[in-house]
Amino acid sequence: MVKLSVVVPFFNVQTYAPDALRSLHANARDGFEFILVDDCSSDGTPALLERAAEELPGAVHVRHERNGGLATARNTGIDAARGEYLTFMDGDDWLAPGHLARVLAAIEGLGCDFVRTDHVQCTGRNRSVQRVPHGPQGEVLDPRAAILPADRSTSVDYPFAWAGMYHRRLVDRGLLHFTDGLRTAEDRPWIWRLHREADTFAAVGLPGLFYRRGVATSLTQIGDVRQLDFIRAFDQVLKETARDRDADLLMPKAVRTYCAIIAHHVGSIERFEPAVARKLRSMSAAALHRMPQGVLDDVLHSMDTERAVRLRRLRRRPAGPEVAA
Repeated sequence: MVKLSVVVPFFNVQTYAPDALRSLHANARDGFEFILVDDCSSDGTPALLERAAEELPGAVHVRHERNGGLATARNTGIDAARGEYLTFMDGDDWLAPGHLARVLAAIEGLGCDFVRTDHVQCTGRNRSVQRVPHGPQGEVLDPRAAILPADRSTSVDYPFAWAGMYHRRLVDRGLLHFTDGLRTAEDRPWIWRLHREADTFAAVGLPGLFYRRGVATSLTQIGDVRQLDFIRAFDQVLKETARDRDADLLMPKAVRTYCAIIAHHVGSIERFEPAVARKLRSMSAAALHRMPQGVLDDVLHSMDTERAVRLRRLRRRPAGPEVAA
């Protein structure tokens, strides 16, 4: 019986994949499988994964013939997984020895649908522990109750799929797959859906995943059109939240988060290619027009002056092209 499936997408990370694979080896246990998804890499990553498929206990090697992006690669891994529990890692990150066993023991002991863990952010040589923005530790709680308040960082603002572990019943209920084809912000609709529709969760600390921030090949560092998928991702969050039984309560949080992300991207617009920067402004204006305007008014009134001015300026622009959710 497979107890835990670890889904690990790789795309052109030959520099970092050896660290990731060594850390998986240090976490291998009986009943653990590692789904290594090569998302059509064009560097030395495929050779590394072929070797790992022979040397890493529990390795399952899957290769995409066409690059599909992180969301699609994770879905491939979920479909191949056989474990009672699932978790994720990215191919340029790594785990502390024994981390997976510790998180597994925590979720089994609590008996909840999913747990959220802290992580270690690595920027160059600097290390800092990033905490789950949720107070009680080791308590089984209602995930829906962890979405609010709207004006503070909450668990839905900590969307990292690899910062947690998930029971298979979430797969069976259709809650663990990602929106296929999203190339960035794929974890935003995903974390909102988990917190709206799962029954139980807990925050457990356990900062044993090391997340590389600022990797040159990461989409967060590349100013091309793929970055604009955040608009499609947040349009999906708003659309699904509007259908929720608690829409009136939850919509201000969804709109505020969407606005904060728009303000962030527009505030650093110089990193985008010129054509993409123009498209970002146009699509962001259209997104603001699609939001419930009364909620948007309240959100802008409550935000700090710098971001509110930036967003109001965008709001005055003519609406740009529609983006399908």
